[in-house]
Amino acid sequence: MGNHPIEALMKTTMESLKDMVDVNTIVGDPVETPDGTVIIPISQVSFGFASGGGEYHASKSNRRTGEDTEAGDKMPFAGGTGAGVSVQPVAFMVVGNGQMKLLPVDQNANMIDNIINFTPKLLDKIQSMSEKRGEKKSNKTVIQTEVIDD
Repeated sequence: MGNHPIEALMKTTMESLKDMVDVNTIVGDPVETPDGTVIIPISQVSFGFASGGGEYHASKSNRRTGEDTEAGDKMPFAGGTGAGVSVQPVAFMVVGNGQMKLLPVDQNANMIDNIINFTPKLLDKIQSMSEKRGEKKSNKTVIQTEVIDD
C-alpha cells in the first residue's frame, strides 16, 4: 500500500503533539524553597486530535480546458488536521520537614472528595439507625389477614 497524503498530515500532527506533551508537562519541575521544602506542580493534560480528507473525482474531461484526463491520473486530495491541548494545574506536592502533602488547587474538588469519602460512613449510620428502629417496631408489628368467601 502506497503512502496516502493523509498519513503525512497525521504523522506531522502526532509528532508535534509528542514534542509538546511529555511527562514533565504532567509532573512539573521541582522548585526548592529557601527552607529546603520542595514543591512539585502536578497538572492535568487533555488533548484532542482530528484528521480528515478526501479525494475528489475528476470528470473525464477537464471543464476549464476541455481536455480529457488520463485514466492513470491521481485524484486531487484535500485534507487537514487539528489538535488542541489543555494543561490545567490540579495540585502541588509539598515535600519537606520529613513529610509529604498533596495540596489540591481547587478547594471545591477537595470538598467533593471529602463528601465522597464520608458517604460510606453516613450510609452505615443510616443503616444502623434503621435496623434499630426495625427492632423496636418488630415487637409491635401486627399482621392482619382477612378471608373473603364468595
